[in-house]
Amino acid sequence: MSGEEDKKGVNFTSKEWDGIVKKFPEAIFLQSPAYAKMNEILGAKVIVQKFGETGHALMVVRDAKRGRYLEIPCGPLINWNDKKVVREAIDQIREIASAEKCVFVRMRPQLPATAENLRLLEGIGLKKSPMHLAAEHTVIINLKETEEKLLANMRRQTRYEVRRAEKLGVKVRKDNSEEIFREFHKVQTETAKRQNFVPPDLKTLLAEREALDSEIYVAETAEGEKIAYGLIIKDKREGDYYEAASTILNRKLPGAYALLWQAMKDLKAEGCERFNLWGIAPAGQPEHRYAGVTTFKTGFGGEIVEYVPAHDLVISRAGYLKDLIVEKVRKKRRHL
Repeated sequence: MSGEEDKKGVNFTSKEWDGIVKKFPEAIFLQSPAYAKMNEILGAKVIVQKFGETGHALMVVRDAKRGRYLEIPCGPLINWNDKKVVREAIDQIREIASAEKCVFVRMRPQLPATAENLRLLEGIGLKKSPMHLAAEHTVIINLKETEEKLLANMRRQTRYEVRRAEKLGVKVRKDNSEEIFREFHKVQTETAKRQNFVPPDLKTLLAEREALDSEIYVAETAEGEKIAYGLIIKDKREGDYYEAASTILNRKLPGAYALLWQAMKDLKAEGCERFNLWGIAPAGQPEHRYAGVTTFKTGFGGEIVEYVPAHDLVISRAGYLKDLIVEKVRKKRRHL
């Protein structure tokens, strides 16, 4: 894009996004105009590229200390069964990354993690990334089911906790005010210290509030004491349980259970077809940082989905090797 286009921002409309979602039902908000706006608020350069008549990729230029790179979260959205389309898309992405002086491109397509798809990505010159990009392992709940069926699909203990929350008078409310986002950030920072994860900064959370269709759900005792928080993002067909936080009361009270159940009911009523619970641990990795929440999330029923891991397209080999060393150390420290 030209410098003049950079100043104006990405010209990518909601109507265009509607058409993309119809052609690619797997598409989520990380490829949407709202996500483009969020990144522009944060000062990042966003590039939207079309591939033929239907292909689409929202790309974000990331200026990291270890090297500049191009990020394509949950994309590109193309017909991966058409070898010609795939080759042309990768060639265009490579040209854009080179023009932006990026060391590499990191992408995580919305493709199931089958052996065939992994061979496909390797065959076009992509390398498995040392770090993840968006949730590769998740639980997706079908909200087209009735509320009775959604409850029946839950694990028995989860259903018990949902009902216990009702008996205890746990209340769930939702709010989109700046005040609640600041409160959420404070509580999540405390949660992160207890559970050893890296939370988003306040600037990012406030940008998500401004650009995305997002709300903070709060579970409270009958007396108004805070138990659990959840950042829910909505876009077209899907709702996402994107971030979470809790107080020490959540250890003994089923606040998080009440919160998720209320979110499920609300999203269903608003016409969302699926609820993405985001990160869970890969099978057989008890030390993974998501291991603690995996039992909780899988208890709500739904389908466990595994996408292909993030893959990198190397532009500068020397720069990429430097990045590789840094990220492998970081991955080990964060128990990823």
